[in-house]
Amino acid sequence: MCELTSISPLDGRYGNQTKELAPYFSEMALMKYRIMVEIEYLIALGEEKAVIEVKPFTAAQKKQLRALYEKFSLSDAEKIKIIEKTTNHDVKAIEYFIKEKFESEFIHFALTSEDINNLAYTLMLKNGLEKIIFPEIENLLSTLKKLIKNNADTPLLALTHGQPATPTTLGKELAVFYNRTRRGLNHLKYFKLEGKINGATGNYAAATLAYPNVDWIKFSKKFISSFNLNPNLLTTQIEPHDGSAAIYDALSRLNNIIKDLDQDIWLYISRGIFKLQKKTGEVGSSTMPHKVNPINFENSEGNIGMANAILRFMADKLTVSRLQRDLTDSTVIRNQGVALGYSLLAYQNTIKGLQKLEVNTKCVQAELDNHWEVLAEAIQTILRKVGYAKPYEKLKELTRGEKITKEAMQQFITGLNIPKTEKDKLLKLTPAKYIGLSVKLSDLIK
Repeated sequence: MCELTSISPLDGRYGNQTKELAPYFSEMALMKYRIMVEIEYLIALGEEKAVIEVKPFTAAQKKQLRALYEKFSLSDAEKIKIIEKTTNHDVKAIEYFIKEKFESEFIHFALTSEDINNLAYTLMLKNGLEKIIFPEIENLLSTLKKLIKNNADTPLLALTHGQPATPTTLGKELAVFYNRTRRGLNHLKYFKLEGKINGATGNYAAATLAYPNVDWIKFSKKFISSFNLNPNLLTTQIEPHDGSAAIYDALSRLNNIIKDLDQDIWLYISRGIFKLQKKTGEVGSSTMPHKVNPINFENSEGNIGMANAILRFMADKLTVSRLQRDLTDSTVIRNQGVALGYSLLAYQNTIKGLQKLEVNTKCVQAELDNHWEVLAEAIQTILRKVGYAKPYEKLKELTRGEKITKEAMQQFITGLNIPKTEKDKLLKLTPAKYIGLSVKLSDLIK
């Protein structure tokens, strides 16, 4: 593959950023996982006493068999593709490939393709999440946490409905995203995926006919559990993908949290709250030399859109199949890696963007100094406390839709007939100091 000739940007332009997913979601990876399921099933048959024709495998034989997937190579994958040209069936090609290495009619015994595929795809998803996606989200959280700690007490003018509102701190606002992302990641980690291995229409018909004395339900429970998956015993020919769909849904929700972060950071940059570090040699525009653009956050947002479009479609599509089986799921589920590839690109870009941020303290302070009207809430609250008549209405008359200067606000406070302690408290108050428990709240993140 060449980045200049690839159709997909995941394999082309972004190939170096997504290649770590290849061992889990490429066509070669799918072959390897299918072989693993076939081999482990054969070994499990050998351990079943009632299946007398398959003798228990020795440690040396198990090592030899497992080497077929543990040492699976590109040349092996190419051989399977050659076999598939004749069979026109990818799972049957896997079976014939294994038989070339180890002749036995108990390879793929009493199984349907979906017995192999559902376990292979589920394990690909499980391992891809655990090995690549979860660690990258942890990297994002770690990067965000540093930014939070460094700005826990940096005052910030809040905007609600795009209008100046009660001040906050930059650290606390970022801590909201940290907490949401951490909760979303923990939710993802909570799921335990499912698998099935029960024959053509899910009834163990062929297996039971051949070996009626084997407890095939118990056998399948043990076998599926060996992969750290939950056995799904009630299925049609296909495992209904409910567990995977739950993962897709949860991942897309987590992605939306990160998109929300991307958009807020973009707006902070637009306001001048954050500056972006300049990198020698980079340009921000083909015609405007002055520009330093928030491209990482824009890239992340776009890639999340691509990822979620696929994730949402897979969650909707894969849980629906006509009667005992149709084949529409087969081509769709191959795109698991595509969805995770776009997600990975998003996380990488958000991390890069966060690492480029510098707080523009002059802009932060100037915004606050330019909006003393945000103290209207504080003043009317104190006036309520001391029994002042119609305090909300009084402050509304003074401030609604108006920009109030420091001098005007303090003149108003000075003229209030309230206890001196409360008046002194209000005269000392500034927008930068009116941040409540923001600093303490930012310290709540773990």
